[in-house]
Amino acid sequence: MLGGRGAGKTFAGAFWLHELARSTDGLRLALVGSTLHDVREVMVEGPSGIKAIAADADRPRWEGGRKRLVWERTQSVAYAFSAEDADSLRGPQFHAAWADEFCAWRQPDRVLENLRLGLRLGPAPRLVVTTTPRPIPALRRLIAEGKPGLETSRGGTALNAKNLSPGFLTDLRRLYGGTRLEAQELEGLVVETEGALFRAEDLHRARGERPGRLEKVIVAVDPPASAHGDACGIIVAGRSEGCGFVLADRSARGLTPLGWGRRVAAVAEEFGADTVVAEANQGGEMVRTVLEQAGCVAPIRLVHASRSKRARAEPVATLYEQGRVVHCGDFRELAEELMGLGAEETRRSPDRADALVWALTELLLKARGMPRVWVG
Repeated sequence: MLGGRGAGKTFAGAFWLHELARSTDGLRLALVGSTLHDVREVMVEGPSGIKAIAADADRPRWEGGRKRLVWERTQSVAYAFSAEDADSLRGPQFHAAWADEFCAWRQPDRVLENLRLGLRLGPAPRLVVTTTPRPIPALRRLIAEGKPGLETSRGGTALNAKNLSPGFLTDLRRLYGGTRLEAQELEGLVVETEGALFRAEDLHRARGERPGRLEKVIVAVDPPASAHGDACGIIVAGRSEGCGFVLADRSARGLTPLGWGRRVAAVAEEFGADTVVAEANQGGEMVRTVLEQAGCVAPIRLVHASRSKRARAEPVATLYEQGRVVHCGDFRELAEELMGLGAEETRRSPDRADALVWALTELLLKARGMPRVWVG
């Protein structure tokens, strides 16, 4: 669960674990925070912690000497652990766990590894991780695991505005609006790493409305290598008066070739696409065959990547800096992929970002003719 400051992450984690413990007998649970002090003062006894949200009849008892929380009626027990002591998680076993502020841990990979090795009780052990995201390798690796084992939810601070001080959001947006800090701390996005091509402020500035008329509409496709690996990147974009307008992100994971082909065909029909541009490095002419068999009636143009992702994305990043790209919607996952493009620590292919690069290259860069250097 990725969220901005004050977005309600602690409440959500506390509510989930409390409901589990009060409704099931004899569970062994883990509470993992940055320090033991954080576990008690935030996760257990804080204003959004477990004891605060529990009704009197089901309120658990904190046993400080044993560092545990006990639900009398069900005899479920939650044990407190500090992320400062990864080895304390060796040995214990659990039915479920709640880990808070993962990105603030000093050794997130090691602690998470030991915690997951202890999730071995019951038919379906579960782990909820709540954190304000930071562009650390451990978080990118966790997100890259994808389905079926991982579900990711995101929420900005504004979703919980009614429970915050009236001037909190207004003041912070005045101070940090459009910056990397706002994207990370208020919107809950995994922002760019050092030296990234796409900056948070450029992506924030890119938000706008769709124009009344578009000269050309393209559906760009980055096909997955397999049905169980990366997502199929599907981006819809249009051109008007020298600017590119990102209309939709219809990317999807876990589809068969016919499945993503039909999805592309439906999207192309929905937006009245003039062309479907598809990367063919993986499948070659088979990509065209899949799309045609899926009923795609729009003209299909295959493109091949002869340069690195970063080299292909650099001219597109320049378009964002120039203010020539508009996002006609809140495309959070696309923004995260763009800000992480080229980062060595991520193992997931940036499918959305790749598709967007193909779309804007076709709409805005190819038309004017990009200079090329030929080496004989």
